[in-house]
Amino acid sequence: MAIIEMFFWWYASGWAVFAQKTKSFLSNIIDFFSMNSLIRTLFKPFRQISAETANENASLDLKFHMFIDRLISRFIGFATRLVLLVAGLFLILVGGTISLVLIIIWPLVPLMPIIGLVLTIMGVTL
Repeated sequence: MAIIEMFFWWYASGWAVFAQKTKSFLSNIIDFFSMNSLIRTLFKPFRQISAETANENASLDLKFHMFIDRLISRFIGFATRLVLLVAGLFLILVGGTISLVLIIIWPLVPLMPIIGLVLTIMGVTL
């Protein structure tokens, strides 16, 4: 009776629970990389320590220097966020592919010992 209940769980609620956990896993990757925040702030400056805005009385040289500081800071911020976005998208793609394969293989796992026994009897070797 326990084996029958195990099969009922495996092919009914177990499969749904596994699919929900893989969805949660992909959601955790998106949350870990803060993809929404990275996209929203893609062109924002990166940690402006000295890139302040000049007041109207500042010299042209100082204004130009601050403009270049802000420009460099924006470029570094863009490059850093872009690298994180690409890494996050890569992990989502790999995780999604592996999750999809595991969800497809899920119904075959209880049958693997039987399949292995049949293949062994047939003489299939690696």
